[in-house]
Amino acid sequence: MASGRTELKRLKRKPPSKRKRKKKNSFSLKKHIIFPIVLITFLLGVWHYRYALYYLAFQKIEKNESIKVAPLTTQLRIFDVLQHHKVKVFGVDISHYQGEVEWSKVTKIQDSFPINFVFVRATAGSVKVDREYYRNWRKVKEKGIIRGAYHYYRPNENSILQANNFIKTVKLQKGDLPPVLDIEDVPRVQSIENLKIGLTKWLKTVEAHYGVKPIIYSGESFYNDHLYEDFSEYTCWIANYNYYVENIDRDWGFWQFTDKGSVRGISEYVDINIFNGNKEKLLQLVKK
Repeated sequence: MASGRTELKRLKRKPPSKRKRKKKNSFSLKKHIIFPIVLITFLLGVWHYRYALYYLAFQKIEKNESIKVAPLTTQLRIFDVLQHHKVKVFGVDISHYQGEVEWSKVTKIQDSFPINFVFVRATAGSVKVDREYYRNWRKVKEKGIIRGAYHYYRPNENSILQANNFIKTVKLQKGDLPPVLDIEDVPRVQSIENLKIGLTKWLKTVEAHYGVKPIIYSGESFYNDHLYEDFSEYTCWIANYNYYVENIDRDWGFWQFTDKGSVRGISEYVDINIFNGNKEKLLQLVKK
């Protein structure tokens, strides 16, 4: 009887499923395809960011220093962009949002790239003066760094009053960069065409006073949509933080490519800018 039951169990057993074997083989095949792709992608990433990784490996920030440090991916992009533009010159722009800057410590971006110029926010709208402007303006000059002043334009306020606010506040000297008009917002109470008329009045008033053509700062989309056709005669300073944009456009005078830079002496993040040329070309822009 025992041998009969054993024989019956043998007869009842089902053969292994061929479908399951195929699924297993399919998974194994995918694994062998995916792994090399992932590995190659990783190695290409390491090679692309090799300079940045080297920098991060040796970066040292003292524990008692209050410096904001961006996430790893952002730091890799910052260093990579700067490294690929090392034949050009770099700078930062600051306002009271960076707090009180310790100018004695300010020398390099990301501890590696010399700061050749600094744009300082001077005014905003028709009456406001940046509360750190006078100190920053003086200290940048004392550091021997090329400086420039910018005005934050408020599209719903009178353009002539805004120009006069800037003129009353900023005293340009020999060696300073041209005034900058920072326009980022569309108006709520007027058309784009009227905005352009106001911008033109500001630019012409400021140019007449200082004897130098101003620079226009704006985001890339805003500039392309509203300013390019009517203001292309002015040097443009473009903000574009797109992670996949790695090179300055040939038509940009300056490129602000991140607002997450780190500089010793500045406790908050700082905007980083690339000038589209070397230092000799930058000096051609300054007030004579």
